[in-house]
Amino acid sequence: MAFRYAGFTVMMPEFRPEEAVSLLKELGYDGVEWRVDAIAGLFAEKADPTHAGKPSMDMESVVKNAEWIRALCEDNELEIVGLGTYLSYKFLDDVKKCMEAAKLMDAPSIRVSTPKYTGLVNYNDLYEEAVDGYAKVESLAKQYGVRATIEVHPSNICSSASLAYRFVSNFDPDYVGVVYDPANMVCEGYESWQLGLELLGPYLSHVHVKNTAWVADDDHATQEKRWRNVATPMKEGLVPWWLVMSVLDKIGYKGWLSLEDFSPGDTKTKLAEGISYMKSIERDRLRK
Repeated sequence: MAFRYAGFTVMMPEFRPEEAVSLLKELGYDGVEWRVDAIAGLFAEKADPTHAGKPSMDMESVVKNAEWIRALCEDNELEIVGLGTYLSYKFLDDVKKCMEAAKLMDAPSIRVSTPKYTGLVNYNDLYEEAVDGYAKVESLAKQYGVRATIEVHPSNICSSASLAYRFVSNFDPDYVGVVYDPANMVCEGYESWQLGLELLGPYLSHVHVKNTAWVADDDHATQEKRWRNVATPMKEGLVPWWLVMSVLDKIGYKGWLSLEDFSPGDTKTKLAEGISYMKSIERDRLRK
């Protein structure tokens, strides 16, 4: 099979780690991406409560519990895709701690975020500061043999594939990579799927799978439409996953597709329908 399928525990807040991995195995997943609660979050110098839940690894005990999590995954025949932290590159002590845990878990990567862009600080200044700071993250990655990844994400300095490439091209692709997220790019940063993936080349780490759409609210005072993005079920959003997967296949990608469906609904149902949908695309469209 060309692709491997993982579930990101960020979308499984009601399950304990044992329950999460058991469910993923039951549904036919090949791997798991672990959320790590960060002391210092991406948007503020305090704990980030975003999507907090039971199947997250706690920052304070991430090293202590690493071998237990590894054994738990091995017992359920699941590989660990990586650690999804919410750490800024500025918090090197916590980055080091997560890299140590990743090495113990045999996890190939940890996510370390680039700065948020608000317009209050010039992009060029943010970029230069982040490149200088991320060089220290790269050094830790070389020390631990674990790749640091940034995610293509709205509202930060790497909201598109080309902006992500501009940033990571300063570093060795063996130690710094990119989590590609098409649904995030629907919110901000859309570029041709093929162009972006070709550009990322060896920096492509893995792919986050979800969907989103834009909906309009009426502003009765001005008679204008006010647009906002919302999470949708996989088949209902603006990301044409059949096309994205076709491009991934075309460029020879054989890595992880990690589901993080934030749309409303029962978690087990979303996980079951998500992997079924992705495998049906691979089976019906890519193997003809």
